[in-house]
Amino acid sequence: MTGSAITGDNPRTPGRNMCEGRVVIVTGAGRGLGRAHALAFAAEGAKVVVNDLDVGLDGGLGGGKGLGASLDRGLDRGPDRAGGSSGPAQQVVDEIRAAGGEAVAHGGDIATTDGASTLVAAALETYGRLDTLVNNAGFLRDRMLVNLDEDDWDAVMRVHVKGHFLPLKHAAAHWRAEAKAGRPVAARVVNTTSGAGLLGSVGQGNYAAAKAGIIGLTLVASAEMGRHGVQVNAIAPAARTRMTEATFAGLAALPEDVSPLVVWLGSAGSAGVTGRVFEAEGGRITVMEGWRPGPTADKGTRWTPADAGVAALKLLADAEPPQPVYGVR
Repeated sequence: MTGSAITGDNPRTPGRNMCEGRVVIVTGAGRGLGRAHALAFAAEGAKVVVNDLDVGLDGGLGGGKGLGASLDRGLDRGPDRAGGSSGPAQQVVDEIRAAGGEAVAHGGDIATTDGASTLVAAALETYGRLDTLVNNAGFLRDRMLVNLDEDDWDAVMRVHVKGHFLPLKHAAAHWRAEAKAGRPVAARVVNTTSGAGLLGSVGQGNYAAAKAGIIGLTLVASAEMGRHGVQVNAIAPAARTRMTEATFAGLAALPEDVSPLVVWLGSAGSAGVTGRVFEAEGGRITVMEGWRPGPTADKGTRWTPADAGVAALKLLADAEPPQPVYGVR
């Protein structure tokens, strides 16, 4: 299901929108959540770099739902950077421009150094600045663990974890240089995790591990980059897209329902908010509270295995039960 975050002939009101003057990169923005985010940022006055590699649900070429050529070892698709025709990315750019906004397409593979560096360069060379990075690109290769091939593991880790790390690395290097040069920085990064990364999901061991890794990356980046004026947060969205329609057929929330929170996190208005994870579905926003110390026992000396077991069972009896893993019956 699709819909436009930009309505009317020209919804933009120069000087009055939340992201007026900001330049925003959104990866995986040709469809689904990324497309909704790009349109929503544009509606709030941002200039948007729309990245999309146009692959299928499993990372195959061509953007269809079936199996296709793999991205496991990267993909050479030529320069296809800012300004070129980039399939669904260019279609989103055309939508933004038709509504009075400014946008440029980037068709590079952001899980490669060249793709990530040219993505940041596209923002700087086209608009002269970069303010917000939204890491959203990803795909699925769902299997039960005993049926999960090594290639399927590597491909999902590559697009999600490496595809977050490399754009973040190159954007962060630019912002650090700006801060060291004495120029003010109010940068924002919004990463995309998942309920699978928070709680686990049966049949999605690779995806759950990748999305959990993104949470760790978010926390580290927030701690390291705060001194340079960079805030880093993550969202765990739930929306009906081509990635979720088969696994979660009953999910009715739209991608456009998630985007308002992403736009706020990517704006100057979110000043002071960093290192946090938000879950967003429909009209619901939840701050997710991560690992915290629970019941503790301290013997003051080394435990025997038997005594450690007794103590652990007593602590578990006093602890809050874990949330169920998605898909457990």
